[in-house]
Amino acid sequence: MPRFFWAAVFSCLLATEVWAPKAARLGCHLHSFNVTIRSDRQGACRATRAVQACVGYCESSAFPSKYSVLLASSFKHNITSVSQCCTISQMQTVKLRLRCSLGLQKTVDIFTAKTCQCDVCRLSRY
Repeated sequence: MPRFFWAAVFSCLLATEVWAPKAARLGCHLHSFNVTIRSDRQGACRATRAVQACVGYCESSAFPSKYSVLLASSFKHNITSVSQCCTISQMQTVKLRLRCSLGLQKTVDIFTAKTCQCDVCRLSRY
């Protein structure tokens, strides 16, 4: 990835729509929102584009551990929980054309979710 791409992403990635109301729909699904990318703090080059995120709910449960689990854990693991998180299963790269001062343009690649699924909860997949 070009350094400009990372500078643009890290300098300003602004979500212009709140996700919470849309996440109330059951299941794990794609949700569109707008991001604004600037090349620097002054916004010499900038653009806004709709991208996709994964939002929603997945099943989770907790129950008393089986006796065999209790024995194996010296009676310390008395509750077993199973949970999944709504996560991106496939991503894709899209081109974003930044408009710059003096009429110049730069193109950067940004990521968007392509498909979602309930999967093991992790800090990060990518």
